[in-house]
Amino acid sequence: MLKASADAAKAFPFNNISMLKMTFIDPQGKSHEVDAPEGLSVLEVAHRNGFDLEGACEGCMACSTCHVIADPQWFDKLPVASEEEEDMLDLAFDVHETSRLGCQITMTKDLDGLVVTLPAQHYNLIGG
Repeated sequence: MLKASADAAKAFPFNNISMLKMTFIDPQGKSHEVDAPEGLSVLEVAHRNGFDLEGACEGCMACSTCHVIADPQWFDKLPVASEEEEDMLDLAFDVHETSRLGCQITMTKDLDGLVVTLPAQHYNLIGG
């Protein structure tokens, strides 16, 4: 079902929106470069491309299931994490210094080429 959802999302017309690139590194270490429409969150880009990044709270920052690890070369280019995001990251699995919530990173031209690693697992604190 996720594959069908990703295919449907890819068909959505992004008129007048810049198409950026980003790379997801899966838990096995394999790199996957994908299109990342400007204005979408990393969580939304992951869903568009069928990656297993849950986002149980649908991006409202009430869980940590969209935890990603930003490549150190990109971390300082990201907007500073809010206190609420930092609190949620305290609950995530395998947190690193460059950990962020994918729902809180919005793709902009400054982030064209962003690289993030997907953790091997995550904790779903809201059930489901």
